[in-house]
Amino acid sequence: MKRAVSWPWSRPFLRCAALGAVGVLGVACASAPKDVAQEEMPSAEALYAQGEAQLEKSSFFGLLHERDKAIESFQQIIDNYPYSDYAVRAELRIGDAYFEDERYEEALSYYRDFAELHPQHEQVPYTLYRAALCHVRQSKDSNRDQTATRQALTYLDKLLARYPQAPQAKEAEVLWREMRSRLAEHEMQIADFYMDREEYQSAADRFRGVLNKYPGLGFDAQALYNLGVCYSNMDLDDEAQRIFEVILKNYEGSDVAKAAADLIPAAN
Repeated sequence: MKRAVSWPWSRPFLRCAALGAVGVLGVACASAPKDVAQEEMPSAEALYAQGEAQLEKSSFFGLLHERDKAIESFQQIIDNYPYSDYAVRAELRIGDAYFEDERYEEALSYYRDFAELHPQHEQVPYTLYRAALCHVRQSKDSNRDQTATRQALTYLDKLLARYPQAPQAKEAEVLWREMRSRLAEHEMQIADFYMDREEYQSAADRFRGVLNKYPGLGFDAQALYNLGVCYSNMDLDDEAQRIFEVILKNYEGSDVAKAAADLIPAAN
């Protein structure tokens, strides 16, 4: 008589173990979606609100590290929701965050890219003005290199030419005049340098440059007078006299006119 084979499954403890394993697998599978959900990226709207709150905290409490956190929040929008309106807005806010942190080169790259990538966007005038300010904040006194001043004027020129009715236009015009005055003063200082060393031709070229490139900024009378003095020292007496007469006619009563009158024989 054959003996019945006792399969392991028939043993109670193995059945319990197997059922337990199945239960564990079931629990694991059931819990997986919950873990995935916990790791899901917040919405673009939520990230944007988070970044704005971090910027506000940075400004109000002076917590500079919050500004870096805000940049990270906005960058997550760009990386994960590149086609949303929030991504476009995030580009601007990253530029603003860098600007407020005085990291002007980083801010400039975002403002410049925004204007190039979204040329029809209503905020382009804002980015042009901010790009100009990035250069202004890095510009130097009139007696030093003026590269940043000229770069600022490039953006101001674009803003005023293309968007004269933009909200930033009025402030841009004031800044434009200030930057051009700085360049004019820079040219006057170089001209005076040559004049003091009796290099009258080089000085005259600079004074003429001020008159031609920066008229109406308050340097005309002095540039004209100095140009006349240069001509006198170059034995160009007729040209010098004509300049002094123009000064007498257009700047009557000024100190420059009085000085010019002393150099005109007929006026003495």
